[in-house]
Amino acid sequence: MRALNVMKATALGAAVIWAAGCSTTSTTTEGGAAGGMSGQDGTAASAYGVDGSGVSGTDMGSIDQLQTVFYFDFDQSVVKQDGFADLEAHARYLAQNPSASVRLEGHADERGTREYNIALGERRAKAVERLLIVNGASASQVETISYGEEKPAVLGTGEQSWAQNRRVELIYSSR
Repeated sequence: MRALNVMKATALGAAVIWAAGCSTTSTTTEGGAAGGMSGQDGTAASAYGVDGSGVSGTDMGSIDQLQTVFYFDFDQSVVKQDGFADLEAHARYLAQNPSASVRLEGHADERGTREYNIALGERRAKAVERLLIVNGASASQVETISYGEEKPAVLGTGEQSWAQNRRVELIYSSR
């Protein structure tokens, strides 16, 4: 039984690493414009801003506009594709600001045992942590904690409530 659990954990870890490593795509096209888009005045534009430079080391306004809550599917700890761009921008900000630090709070919905949900919240927070580190943040800048089902964002039962409780919150403790 112990060997089966080790195999499952190894397979899950490999899947998460594969998803994080294989899902990154280049934002530069042959023309050199980031994301292949251009602004109205002919300047390069992308999801990271007009010049494609992303989050600068001193621009706190742009970091405040990024998504800080990342949602997960039921019983899953794989970061969804729609959160990758914002997580990459958070990682760039952390890389450019070594004194900044962030806390990743993992959460789960109320289904499952308390112990299972604590472990699931931890796996979710660790998945976000790995994505930040792979994209340039230092491990010393990132702290993970799991609340499991203990701090729901929305009270109630039903898929709509549960979906909002399956999340990782990214909270800057110092900037």
